[in-house]
Amino acid sequence: MERLPDPVNLAVPVFVLLVLAEMIVAAIKDRTRYEPRDTLTSLALGLGSTVAGVLSAGAVFALATWVWQFRLFDIGYAWYWFVVAFVIDDFAYYVFHRSAHRVRWFWASHVIHHSSQHYNLSTALRQTWTAFFSLAFLFRLPLFLIGFPPAMVFFVAGVNLIYQFWIHTEVIGRCPRWFEAVMNTPSHHRVHHATNARYLDRNYAGVFIVWDRMFGTFELERDDDRPRYGIVHQLGSFNLLWAATHEWIGIARDVWTAPWRAKLGYLWRPPGWSHDGSRETSETIREKWTVRDGRAP
Repeated sequence: MERLPDPVNLAVPVFVLLVLAEMIVAAIKDRTRYEPRDTLTSLALGLGSTVAGVLSAGAVFALATWVWQFRLFDIGYAWYWFVVAFVIDDFAYYVFHRSAHRVRWFWASHVIHHSSQHYNLSTALRQTWTAFFSLAFLFRLPLFLIGFPPAMVFFVAGVNLIYQFWIHTEVIGRCPRWFEAVMNTPSHHRVHHATNARYLDRNYAGVFIVWDRMFGTFELERDDDRPRYGIVHQLGSFNLLWAATHEWIGIARDVWTAPWRAKLGYLWRPPGWSHDGSRETSETIREKWTVRDGRAP
């Protein structure tokens, strides 16, 4: 099997330089875009995610290699297979990302990325420590079964992650219309990170926004409804361990206290679901907003 470099490791110095550059721009134009404690929390979560990834990488690669032996086709390393793998992997990411917002088990890991109330390039580095525990890697198993070599899949997944870095900014407004029609952009991704009722659970794309347009999850950023960032119930703390684990703790509490017939619901139902209807999901929040405003979201 071919050995390919990890593109994310190669991009880290560029990430750091771009964060510093954006901080300078923010200091000149809008100091509210960066909050020192929030930025440090994001950077620390990113470092912890890197460590967690290193610790679990061997197990994930071993599983991928084991699945690959049952592949349907023998796919080589010609350049066009990298392109095909990149597109299919991006669709797999869309499926994962949508599930990460619609299934509380996956959300418990993904919520870390959304927990900042600021939207800047350091937010892109705010990543989960529990991806392996949440089984997020399962969404890429179909690529190995098709026949894409694990090294190729992990390479294009790294390129995908690099692309997603630059869209975490408010410095860039709108891109050309033709570009926004096909690609994910800062404008589209600001919608995804917003807590406004209109924007909840929209724009799941990694690279190609066409998936959202195809499957009815696209929402355009509007000037009359500027995004407000974070999560519906904000963390209210810069505590690193709480940021990394708060939703897992919430799940444990709910499963422990819920009636037997409802316990699984707190694992597999959407975030905000409760057996007695005392909480709100993104759907109920959007429905109330629709009724209040008298218009479709």
